[in-house]
Amino acid sequence: MVGYLIFWGVIFVLAVAMEVASMQLVSIWFAIGAVGAFIGALADLGFTGQLGVFVLVSLLLLLVTRPFLAKLRVKQTPPMNADKDIGKQAVVIETVDAAMGTGRVRTNGVDWIAVSETGEILEARTIVTVTHVDGAKLIVRRAPGN
Repeated sequence: MVGYLIFWGVIFVLAVAMEVASMQLVSIWFAIGAVGAFIGALADLGFTGQLGVFVLVSLLLLLVTRPFLAKLRVKQTPPMNADKDIGKQAVVIETVDAAMGTGRVRTNGVDWIAVSETGEILEARTIVTVTHVDGAKLIVRRAPGN
């Protein structure tokens, strides 16, 4: 019996160590399953019974809690490549005019649809600063000194 207690204790410690290392809720169910099997060993349940308790408890917890925890987990949206252009300067290549529905700028060799943050008309060759990105559009404002 002592051998089984040590076995389940080691499984518990390994599962907890893996959980702490990953912090992804991958092995916590096995740690709790090992506690159930440990209790089974204390109750003098045979190894097959202990293994059954381990598998049953681990699977049950996995099936019950995983979908719930997946909903609670905060999903981080990866930053778009366009976000790297915020704060950078661009050159107006087509007059930015909301009333006319025109406006294009070039930054880092890439042409973008542009909208003036302040609503002012920005003539071609004006240097602007990118303030934020809205889908496939850059929101810009006249750069200081232009």
